[in-house]
Amino acid sequence: MRLTRRIKIQLALFATVALIFAAVMVFGYMKLPAHLFGIGRYTVTLDLNEAGGLYKNANVTYRGTEVGNVESVDLTPTGVRAKLSIKSTASIPSDVQAEIHSQSAVGEQFVALIPRGASPQSLADGAVIPVADTSVPPDINALLDATNQGLQAIPRDSLNTAINESYTAVGGLGPDISRLVKGSTTLAIDARNNIDSLTSLIDQAQPVLDSQTDTADSIRGWARNVAAITEQLSSHNAAVSGILRNGGQTAAEARQLVERVQPTLPVLLANLVGLGNVAVTYQPALEQLLVLIPQGVADLQAGVVANLGTKQAYKGAFLSFNLNLNDPTTCSTGFLPAQQQRVAAMVDAPDRPDGIYCRIPQDSQRNVRGARNLPCLTRPGKRAPTVDMCESDQPYVPLNDGYNWKGDPNATLSGQGVPQRPDNTPRVEPPPAAPIAVAQYDPVTGGYIGPDGHLYTQADLAGTAPKGKTWQTMMQPPTAH
Repeated sequence: MRLTRRIKIQLALFATVALIFAAVMVFGYMKLPAHLFGIGRYTVTLDLNEAGGLYKNANVTYRGTEVGNVESVDLTPTGVRAKLSIKSTASIPSDVQAEIHSQSAVGEQFVALIPRGASPQSLADGAVIPVADTSVPPDINALLDATNQGLQAIPRDSLNTAINESYTAVGGLGPDISRLVKGSTTLAIDARNNIDSLTSLIDQAQPVLDSQTDTADSIRGWARNVAAITEQLSSHNAAVSGILRNGGQTAAEARQLVERVQPTLPVLLANLVGLGNVAVTYQPALEQLLVLIPQGVADLQAGVVANLGTKQAYKGAFLSFNLNLNDPTTCSTGFLPAQQQRVAAMVDAPDRPDGIYCRIPQDSQRNVRGARNLPCLTRPGKRAPTVDMCESDQPYVPLNDGYNWKGDPNATLSGQGVPQRPDNTPRVEPPPAAPIAVAQYDPVTGGYIGPDGHLYTQADLAGTAPKGKTWQTMMQPPTAH
């Protein structure tokens, strides 16, 4: 038969298409070079205690994506060894765990490679995954046998009742149970991903639980108080309802009030913040003050009205205004030595050396309100002259055991240094004394010449001045001549 040109062209096209499809079948679908010669793949050995139903040509997945298959499953003296053929394009870290799972209820096991960390190295040809990094599912046959034995141990009537009651309990709850199972699975996966945090939480839960046990009485007391409050709210239901009913209107009026005082309210609140910080710092002192004020007021009232309504000759306050000047004497212990003390007439204000206060023993009966006995707010029971001494464990040490210096003023019984003025402090001489005007007077007439040259008469200086004086005559000015 003679072939025409047209037939030859058709046969050539057919052969080309056939070759293309054959190449796609061999290289793309069947992947014969990879299966026959291992081209584009590498082999990883998997050691197992038991096969767990794994078979040849089973799938190998990584993060849920198929990356290879099982080439062979062989027995070894210590267990089972499976060879995995993995695509070269799949980059799998070397730190992985291999788990055997069932794809369905009838089997169809596959190998799931699960990464355990961000390892910089990847699995290479010839790598071995040891038994410690593998896991297999429980034997389904043993599970079925145990289930069968358990069912046989249950009487049939009871089993029938249990099945019927189970159907009544969960009948129609398929979607809810499915959501519960999915949620439990998600919870388990998240717990596995955060296993370190959960372990730390469990390890550190003991101190928290111990604190709850130690404060059990307080918790029970708190519960009783909450129950009492709840009972009170129930008893005053009408009043509580009124608060809830009128609360909106009250809140609106309060908001309007705040808006009216808005220009000055922020300034007031800002000032109260500073005042609040001071109050927090001095909270113990304020509490003590609030405790002592009522008793102080009571003592004051007792002194003022002690003999009120009685027949006593003297009526009024039982108070003494005796100033007791220089009794006791002035404390000089802890101050500058006499040769360094400044004259009172000086008006400049140089820097004061540290530690200038009465530094006698704290139990001395003199100057009991001095700086040495200031209470420490943050250390109850301790008294010290400075905040630094209050905050530290340093005790107060007096300079001397007496009230005044004894012997050398620079030698103290405690060995502490006496406060000194800085060496560079300039010595300021006192200002010259102002001139004093002196005028002689005549004791007979009480007259004297003033600084202006005029003659003045002070009647109460004369020898003939009346003996009785009143406060009005003392306020009268002298007469000039």
